[in-house]
Amino acid sequence: AVWTQVAMAPRQAPLCGLAPHCLWLLGVILLMDVSARPANHSSARERAGNKEEPEILPPDHLNGVKLEMDGHLNKDFHQEVFLGKDMDGFEEDAEPRRSRRKLMVIFSKVDVNTDRRISAKEMQRWIMEKTAEHFQEAIEESKVHFHAVDPDGDGRVSWDEYKVKFLVSKGHNEQEVVEKIKNGEELKVDEETQEVLENLKDRWYQADNPPSDLLLTEDEFLSFLHPEHSRGMLKFMVKEIVRDLDQDGDKQLSLPEFISLPVGTVENQQGQDIDDSWVRDRKKEFEELIDANHDGIVTMAELEDYMDPMNEYNALNEAKQMIAIADENQNQHLEPEEVLKYSEFFTGSKLMDYARNVHEEF
Repeated sequence: AVWTQVAMAPRQAPLCGLAPHCLWLLGVILLMDVSARPANHSSARERAGNKEEPEILPPDHLNGVKLEMDGHLNKDFHQEVFLGKDMDGFEEDAEPRRSRRKLMVIFSKVDVNTDRRISAKEMQRWIMEKTAEHFQEAIEESKVHFHAVDPDGDGRVSWDEYKVKFLVSKGHNEQEVVEKIKNGEELKVDEETQEVLENLKDRWYQADNPPSDLLLTEDEFLSFLHPEHSRGMLKFMVKEIVRDLDQDGDKQLSLPEFISLPVGTVENQQGQDIDDSWVRDRKKEFEELIDANHDGIVTMAELEDYMDPMNEYNALNEAKQMIAIADENQNQHLEPEEVLKYSEFFTGSKLMDYARNVHEEF
């Protein structure tokens, strides 16, 4: 796995000076229209609450990465790189006052020079730190899954060992699968499972560093599950996304290809409105962030740079974009009031209950 841990411990600032300046604004929390996408692409929180896929299958969603594995926008990206492991601390039913305090604690950590303003450089540093946090979390999870598919504990997992565990997770009998693989007999699996297996084997080959032996070490297995940890696997992930979205076979993406909607996502007018918003978001992402030279075409190299979670230039662009969303006084910084006002963008929490009761509280 090729990545560098960002070792920058955040400085904590006292919060006592923030409260008097912030309280007056707490009654006018805005409900920001965060980016939407078609209804069949659930958010990370919905996925966390409805895990049906086996853990040994590479995830469709990678925390802190801008696109899903199917090429669609990760609508939770900004919250993931702002909250890190605190993502679960801002559920819709959380106590608003506690959520507000937690948000201000995060603000103080981002505000390294304690001037009660967040600059683009401070936000960039924070984004890199939170991304590294997601990386570390993926490493720890991968270790657990690796040991689960390495029954003999020799530190290497063969394709056949993984294949057995994968098919068992799909409801097949383990002993029967082992016997058939051992005897070279054909395994009866449905067409969809067979296609998944073929795609997984391609990815397995890519993760298997030279000399290729179809045996993955713990580091190689991490690259298999989380391609964002390896430059070579990142290239492979980009190729897969381009293959899925590229309609004319030129191995690059035009704007119409990038914004094309999945079949069958629009069922009513409300769904159409959601999809229209989703298309606008993808168009903006394509034109302003991915298409670096603004020629109307996204190459694999441009997409690879965009997808790289540890790209510092991209992190700075994201920092500027996040500040621009809430920078009402146009000073290129974020103040506590602005972060609170646009809390839904940063945390997914609207803090509605507290807004209703602000006069009773103070």
